[in-house]
Amino acid sequence: QVQLVESGGGLVQAGGSLRLSCAASGRTFSSYAMGWFRQAPGKEREFVASIGGSGTTTRYADSVKGRFTISRDNAKNAVLLQMTSLKPEDTAVYYCAAKGGSLISTMRDRYDYWGQGTQVTVSS
Repeated sequence: QVQLVESGGGLVQAGGSLRLSCAASGRTFSSYAMGWFRQAPGKEREFVASIGGSGTTTRYADSVKGRFTISRDNAKNAVLLQMTSLKPEDTAVYYCAAKGGSLISTMRDRYDYWGQGTQVTVSS
């Protein structure tokens, strides 16, 4: 069982930056691939970024590539999402997710555990 708690969301102007954090429970954190997803009002939850168990493999949605960076600290059971050059269309609830097995995935239904989400609002 893995419990995930996100933090770091908030209100920011377009062009600004935010850093989201996800704290995970459990003793085998490095055996999980981790992902960030987001869901805007009226839309489906979509993939944002994923990182493998060792932290050496990452993947990003085209919409955030070059602006967002995912990283993890296995010693602290944490995964981060650094977001820069934010746009109003980045406004959404952002969710941290854990997937059994260290290989990354962009597919929502491959993830076993989810956090409660943190709101990110980007004003124009």
